[in-house]
Amino acid sequence: MTTPSPSGGLRGPRKHRVSELLLILLAVVISAGAYTLVGVGTTDEVPANVYSYTAWLAVLGVGIHIIVWWRASYADPILVPVAVLLNGIGLAMIYRIDMTREATAANSQLIWMTLGTVLAALVIVFLRDHRLLRRYTYTSGLAALVLLLLPLVPLLGRTVNGARIWIFIGPMSFQPGEIAKILLAIFFAGYLVAYRDQMVLAGPKILGIRFPRLRDMGPILVAWVASVGILVFQRDLGTSLLYFGLFVAMLYVATAKKTWIFLGLGMFAGGAIVAAQLFSHVQQRVDGWLNALTAEEYNKTPGGSYQLVQGMFGMADGGLVGNGLGEGRPNVVPYADSDFIFASLGEELGMIGLFAILLLYVVLFQRGMKIATAAKDGFGTLFAAGISFTIALQCFIVIGGVTRLIPLTGLTTPFLAAGGSSLIANWIIIGLLLRISDNARRPQEEFATGVLPTYAADDDDSTSSRTAPARTSAAPTGTPATGHGTGAVSPDEAPTEAHRAVRTDPSVRTDEGGRA
Repeated sequence: MTTPSPSGGLRGPRKHRVSELLLILLAVVISAGAYTLVGVGTTDEVPANVYSYTAWLAVLGVGIHIIVWWRASYADPILVPVAVLLNGIGLAMIYRIDMTREATAANSQLIWMTLGTVLAALVIVFLRDHRLLRRYTYTSGLAALVLLLLPLVPLLGRTVNGARIWIFIGPMSFQPGEIAKILLAIFFAGYLVAYRDQMVLAGPKILGIRFPRLRDMGPILVAWVASVGILVFQRDLGTSLLYFGLFVAMLYVATAKKTWIFLGLGMFAGGAIVAAQLFSHVQQRVDGWLNALTAEEYNKTPGGSYQLVQGMFGMADGGLVGNGLGEGRPNVVPYADSDFIFASLGEELGMIGLFAILLLYVVLFQRGMKIATAAKDGFGTLFAAGISFTIALQCFIVIGGVTRLIPLTGLTTPFLAAGGSSLIANWIIIGLLLRISDNARRPQEEFATGVLPTYAADDDDSTSSRTAPARTSAAPTGTPATGHGTGAVSPDEAPTEAHRAVRTDPSVRTDEGGRA
């Protein structure tokens, strides 16, 4: 939104950086308060390290705020405070579980948070324009498949709790699939923005539904089938569901056809039935979900419903307002600080506390989708929507499993649960969303005057028409006339790998001045 300046002209949108700083400090105070209450509720004493913990958390929050103010001053002011608050609440609960098990998972989580915020800051500093990522559309897809294959490599990968999704290098372990989901989002966004016109308009019509041609959908289907197939062999069907949902969601955003949603749900239902028949561990999850309260399933080892039932009993014991931080018994539940941290929080914060946490995730998803709609290029819109949807769908899969809405999976709750791989990936997503939102809200004059670089060879038509409005529109050879846009293509703009077929962009919008 533009506002009048004292001189009578128009000035750019407000940056809200001071508001962001105040919200970050509030998030640090709430997190420190939760950490203190855990110590008081458990040992009747204030934790000895509460001051160093609070200072460290404040340095991380204020540090990334300074980076955003320096390099992305128009970025969304809500993302960082929400991420810091969720991370802080998760750290407090992990510390609560540590006190009953004499573990140090909270210290490790704080180190992973530090690394995650540093990587998010590096994304903001060195990725000056998110459209650069479109150059690496196919490279990102290939890199994602390589990462997914790494756990299958002998001596490098290892099976943990029935799933082979980890790689071990000495004492260090990492889950490469968390980074692969970001790379797949880049690949899907780059490919769909280039070929969406063909997928919408050029293809056979079956039962009133127009399907894209196989040659247009071939590469993206190969990448999706390969990624999901690899995860099936790794016995990580929760992540397979996450990637399938990412694929369908981005396909819907690109084509605006609700048909893909219903087809996706049908394909998932059919795949779930087949998987339950072929894989015993999937059938165990389904049996534990449907018959959780029977003695046979409760006492079955392994694969029984003991963990699920204990988590449900803990949330029921918490009631509406909870037992209070440090006053419950969340350690009774296996993996209380990772897979079942939501149930642990429900026991001590109650339903009101869980609803507040869910609201934070809703706000995070809403800001991500707002960034997607505000992006000035089709790639930015698809990419922001995709990575935002991964967080929302992961929350649904995890929380739905813990509350017995759907069968349990092995995913972790974003920002809350113990797990370095997931935490790093989610902070990188925050950095990418900050970069896209800064470019979306930044006034056009700052691009035109060279305040930020432009990348003509990778820009959408929206960017081309903004930087060179006098160019003549021309349709590339072999592109069908669709009427979806009037992008200007300059002869000196060599098409990149993601531009081979379509250079038009239906996401172009104009402001009051007529500029894209």
